[in-house]
Amino acid sequence: MTAIPPIQPGQPPANRLRASAEALETAFLAEMLKTAGVFRPSEAMGGGAGEEQFTSFLADAQARAMVARGGLGLADSIEHALIRRMDGGQG
Repeated sequence: MTAIPPIQPGQPPANRLRASAEALETAFLAEMLKTAGVFRPSEAMGGGAGEEQFTSFLADAQARAMVARGGLGLADSIEHALIRRMDGGQG
């Protein structure tokens, strides 16, 4: 599973909220890619003990790249929902 990056204490709340929303979208996408078998080991990689772990790292890296380029928009939805919750349900 994708590790959630540590939040720097000096960041404004909006930046921390956005970073958390993006981390959640990244974790979601990584799990979706793994479950879908997008990086399922093939004969071309030759097998081996580390192949499954490598494909997990590859899925995590691909998910991070997808989110960095806009992802599915989940981070936006999560961020807006958290802001509404912080504002007492208004918005």
